[in-house]
Amino acid sequence: MAWKLMLASAIGMAARTLPVRTALPPPLIAASIGEMEMVDAPIEPAWIVAGEPRARLALHSRGHDDQSTTAVWDCTAGTFRWHFGWDETVMILEGEVHVTAEDGSERTLRAGDIAYFAGRTWATWRVDDYVRKIAFCRKQYPAPVAMALRLRAMMRPGSAGGGLAA
Repeated sequence: MAWKLMLASAIGMAARTLPVRTALPPPLIAASIGEMEMVDAPIEPAWIVAGEPRARLALHSRGHDDQSTTAVWDCTAGTFRWHFGWDETVMILEGEVHVTAEDGSERTLRAGDIAYFAGRTWATWRVDDYVRKIAFCRKQYPAPVAMALRLRAMMRPGSAGGGLAA
């Protein structure tokens, strides 16, 4: 019983921190990448290892619960460390980037490649010329809320631990 009270309390506290919205976003948000306004999104100067990379961003959409965003991002030549504060899945649209993860693994991502970066991790990005990506970002829920969601998924009939459905 105490466990349930603690869980309910944690969920209640998390819910109180979410902003209240009066209206839901439209059911469909669509845009041509060429029509999206790219604005400067400077890389933290302390993260820059080499060169003078210039990054830009165009926010496409934000989830109604503020837990996710979709954006287009591009960057000119340079090498920099990047902190992924959110889980991020990227699809490279143009150019390429050489990525070195915290564990030392290296990968070159080119147009058409998809990659996932776990939140709260670092990676070093080396852009030799130019790269443009679409980024799907998702905030991580607080641990008690994430645990409750995993438990709910495991309790569903036919669930194999809440994995991806085919």
